[in-house]
Amino acid sequence: MSEVLVLVDQVGGAVKKPTYELLTIAGRLGEPAAVFIGSPDQAGAVAEAVKAYGAEKVYVIDDAQIRGYLVAPKAEALAQLAADKDLAAILLPSNAETKEVAARLAIKLESGVITDAVEVTAGGEGSAVVTQSVFAGGFTLAGTVVKGTPIITVKPNSATPQESPGAGVVEQVAVKISEGARTAQIVASQPRAASGRPELTEAAIVVSGGRGTGGDFAPIEALADALGAAVGASRAAVDSGWIPHTFQVGQTGKTVSPQLYVANGISGAIQHRAGMQTSKTIVAVNKDEEAPIFELVDFGVVGDLHTVLPALTDQINQHKN
Repeated sequence: MSEVLVLVDQVGGAVKKPTYELLTIAGRLGEPAAVFIGSPDQAGAVAEAVKAYGAEKVYVIDDAQIRGYLVAPKAEALAQLAADKDLAAILLPSNAETKEVAARLAIKLESGVITDAVEVTAGGEGSAVVTQSVFAGGFTLAGTVVKGTPIITVKPNSATPQESPGAGVVEQVAVKISEGARTAQIVASQPRAASGRPELTEAAIVVSGGRGTGGDFAPIEALADALGAAVGASRAAVDSGWIPHTFQVGQTGKTVSPQLYVANGISGAIQHRAGMQTSKTIVAVNKDEEAPIFELVDFGVVGDLHTVLPALTDQINQHKN
């Protein structure tokens, strides 16, 4: 059975949920193998984490030559690892950095690449059938890579992680990064302040607010905290200066695909729908019963969010207590 390489999404050796989702998908296509690019002293903990979700091997690449640079060295390292292997696929979490890594890797391996997959299944003759939501969420496309090793980036929350114990055999991989790949260096960085809430693109639940909030995001944040959710926003709320751009969901913001998306005071313009239309369950609260968002939802509430959300939050907190 051919290996499926999964790039480990981690921070400081702490493995993030999208990695487990990718390992679950990898198990459908072949033999899952995790690729950890980081400090070797964190490899043991990473291997223990990923083998619980099916990783038979854990390839460890020391990031000493990679740390402090942009994406080119990471793509070069993955290309060297993959060059002499007969792989069923290479899976990466879908974000701005990894999509660039995937593109560079595809060029180096002379392979096809598909980004922003919402589902990956096994097709005939060992192929991977990839489902995408395209044209602002208006169409669903199923496609396959027809040349080389399929390189696929997958949106978070596209699969439910399933534990399936693997061997987790650690193998150190030596790579040589060229000088040409190290021409773009990071000279300064500042960690984002912790909010205590999940990362927007990875959250299982997202509670968003729009123009209907009138700039008051307190009900949005209270409901998000009660649900253990991330906070999102429409472009109208961001453009009004009520909330930073990092919270924007939509065609010009972040794309999310949570299990539950709660849209509050958001009209549902196509630009916003493009960023959340693949959510598994969509709920909307809007006092305009003609709002386009209601065409998309599974459940809708016609009412003022400043009345509905506090009542809902109280009910949730009472149930939790």
